[in-house]
Amino acid sequence: MSDIKKVVLAYSGGLDTSVILKWLQTTYNCEVVTFTADLGQGEELEPARHKAELLGVKEIYIEDLREDFVRDYVFPMFRANALYEGVYLLGTSIARPLIAKRQIEIAHETGADAVCHGATGKGNDQVRFELGYYALDPDIKIIAPWREWELSSRTTLIDFAEKHQIPIPKDKRGEAPFSVDANLLHTSSEGKVLEDPNEAAPDYIFQRTNSPEEAPDTPQIIEIGFEKGDAVSIDGTVMSPATLLTKLNELGKTHGIGRLDLLENRFVGMKSRGIYETPGGTILLTAHRGMEEITLDKGAAHLKDEIMPKYAELIYNGFWFAPEREMLQALIDKSQEFVTGTVRLKLYKGGVHLIGRASPYSLYSEEHVTFEEDSVYDQKDAEGFIKLNALRLRLLAKRSGQ
Repeated sequence: MSDIKKVVLAYSGGLDTSVILKWLQTTYNCEVVTFTADLGQGEELEPARHKAELLGVKEIYIEDLREDFVRDYVFPMFRANALYEGVYLLGTSIARPLIAKRQIEIAHETGADAVCHGATGKGNDQVRFELGYYALDPDIKIIAPWREWELSSRTTLIDFAEKHQIPIPKDKRGEAPFSVDANLLHTSSEGKVLEDPNEAAPDYIFQRTNSPEEAPDTPQIIEIGFEKGDAVSIDGTVMSPATLLTKLNELGKTHGIGRLDLLENRFVGMKSRGIYETPGGTILLTAHRGMEEITLDKGAAHLKDEIMPKYAELIYNGFWFAPEREMLQALIDKSQEFVTGTVRLKLYKGGVHLIGRASPYSLYSEEHVTFEEDSVYDQKDAEGFIKLNALRLRLLAKRSGQ
């Protein structure tokens, strides 16, 4: 690693990555290129540019990737109804492959021979970033400071920052009550006050949602339009992917939708407790499943549900660019050819309730299911169907009776 000349750093402008930036310069005596992605985290990004300039960075990339994020990563994942361990909508996991991809592209554009991330050695993100890097450039060099340096605490980080005249926000001088990762799909809060899984999360943890108790007493009805498995409109207004998810986030926040307290199994082996807020995504999941109810064949729907946990686990573990994820994606996308139409939902005090669905490709036949007289279904056919399915059970019963 001693011959590294230029590094592309995933840079937020916060304390940790600012220290990493200076540490790279002093430890490797190399040029640093900073890359800051706007994924809808809701923070002003220009201060990151200013801080990078103060630290002598000449090549600074700050890019708005919100549309790319939702169109190319979030929406494909939602076509699968992906949930890790049955409940987690993978908000952090799905952002990492996009950041990794753009980092590698910038490395190639600038002639950098290494990339660097700020993930710790205890978490999943180090795996996600690095699997992405290697999948896109098998020869890239990777620097993971948290696995190399001796700055093992917030105090030592602040001491390093002060020594090298790195500006420190006032709120970083005290002990941070919890850490936050955010993007357009969700916020994730972990650590400190949340480390005891038996203690309820304090109210101040929640940033994206009102409490359900304080949500409006009047339900709100909305209609989401779909084309080939992707949401395209709200109440008849066509929107871009990022604009649509932003609007769903606003609706979900108002009605206290999308809170999750999860004790999950990390890929690296330990359990961790996270508080997730995914207001728009929670609405979108219910809507998409409602659209599939009326348009997907039974076999296709059940097969999707069977492969979903595997697909979700691949994303959680960082295998977005792996061939098996791409193979599953092709299957999932094939299933969405006729997932087109509209879904009506009632939003009320933390709940998303499906109340209607319609599609020009509906497989629902009122003529077949009516309790009234019909001319399309002969009920006598059911007798042979039942007897054929019962044949092996009857043979087993006769053997047991011997």
